[in-house]
Amino acid sequence: MTPIRPRALAAVAVCCAALAWLVIRLAYSSFPPLPWTAVAALLLLAVAEAWSGRNLRARIRGRPGAKPLAVIAVARMAVLAKASAQVAAIFAGLSAGFLIYLGGMLSKPAPRSDAITAGGTLAAAVVLAAAAVYLERCCRAPDLPDDAEDD
Repeated sequence: MTPIRPRALAAVAVCCAALAWLVIRLAYSSFPPLPWTAVAALLLLAVAEAWSGRNLRARIRGRPGAKPLAVIAVARMAVLAKASAQVAAIFAGLSAGFLIYLGGMLSKPAPRSDAITAGGTLAAAVVLAAAAVYLERCCRAPDLPDDAEDD
């Protein structure tokens, strides 16, 4: 499995933003108001992943008081991080598409409310992507000291 690549996440976000803008342009009047719950859910996932990364790093490095880890658990966390980063890129792209479309309609109350929600969702998606990258980096094995490589 390859590490998370920011360029690939950006490509996913740009494609989703273009698709969202196109769909919203055609059917915005029939959409219900955007729910704010996505912001809370994405932030909760980001906090959970950052906390898991912190604990995982301590366990991998064998810090005092930390239990050893099974290799499969680390692999599962790496897969979770990669999947979360992709989901965050999708949500960020969709939110950006909403923001781009709604940028010219901020004088009206309903589009302004949707733009605020989309902006919050975009920010929360970026935080989740950062937490996912952090978790993925915490899954890496520490470098061996120079004297251990000679054995």
